[in-house]
Amino acid sequence: MIFVDSHAHLADPAFDNDRAEVVARARREGAAALVCIGESLPAADRARSIARQFPGFVYWTAGVHPHDAADFDELSHIPAIRAHVESGAVAVGECGLDYHYDHSPRDRQLAAFAAQIDLARSTGKPVVVHAREAEDDMRAMLADAGRAGVTGVMHCFTGTELLARTALDCGWSISFSGIVTFRKWVNLDLLRMVPEDRLLAESDSPYLAPVPHRGKRNEPAWVPLTIARLAMARAVDPELLSAKLTDNARAFFGLAMA
Repeated sequence: MIFVDSHAHLADPAFDNDRAEVVARARREGAAALVCIGESLPAADRARSIARQFPGFVYWTAGVHPHDAADFDELSHIPAIRAHVESGAVAVGECGLDYHYDHSPRDRQLAAFAAQIDLARSTGKPVVVHAREAEDDMRAMLADAGRAGVTGVMHCFTGTELLARTALDCGWSISFSGIVTFRKWVNLDLLRMVPEDRLLAESDSPYLAPVPHRGKRNEPAWVPLTIARLAMARAVDPELLSAKLTDNARAFFGLAMA
C-alpha cells in the first residue's frame, strides 16, 4: 500500500533514539513521503533538519500551536515562519484553536491563528489546522480564510459534521488519524461525507496509535491501518483509496516526491 503520512511529529523527542529506523520502517511499509510538523519554532528548526536528512521523502512545516499562542509575537514569529516557507517548508502550521485545554488565552489563540492564516495567504502555502472544542470561532475563521483564498487541512479531525461541511465548503481538506480505529469512534457518516479528493490520512505520531497498537508510541508505518478503516467505512478498496490519498497529499502540499 503506497501512502503519505500527512502529519507526523518526527521532531518529537520520542523519536530521538531511533528516528532513522522509524523512517526506514515507514518506507518498507509503502510510505511515499512523510510530512514532519513544526508546531513551534524550535520544532520547525528540528523538522527542517530532519527533512534535509531525507530529501524527497521527508518534508516539513512551520507554525505556532494554539497551546503556545500566549507567547506568540507577530513581529518575531511571522518573519521566522516566513523564513521557513522561503527555505522549503510545505505549509504553515500546525496552528489553530484549542478551547479544551485552554493552555493559552482564547484572544491570543485567535490572534496567532489569524496572523498565520494571513501568512499562508501571502505566501500561497496551505495551512495545517488544529481544532478542538472551538467550533463557532473556528467556523468563522475558516469562512474568512476561504474568502481570502487560503487553502488548508483540518488535521486529526474529530469535530462535528457542521464544522467539516464548513471546511469543505471553503475548499479545504480533512485528515483523519488512528482515532477512527478506536472502538469509541462511531460516526461513520463523517468518514463517508468527505469527498475522495479532499481526504488525507495521518499518524499524528508519536500520539494516537491505531488499533491494534493503541497505547504504544505511534509511528508513520501504521498509517495504512487508518486508511484501511477509512476504506472499510467508505466501502472501497484500501489500496485504491491509499493511492488516491497519496495523490491528494502530493497535490495539497506540492510535494516533489522522489
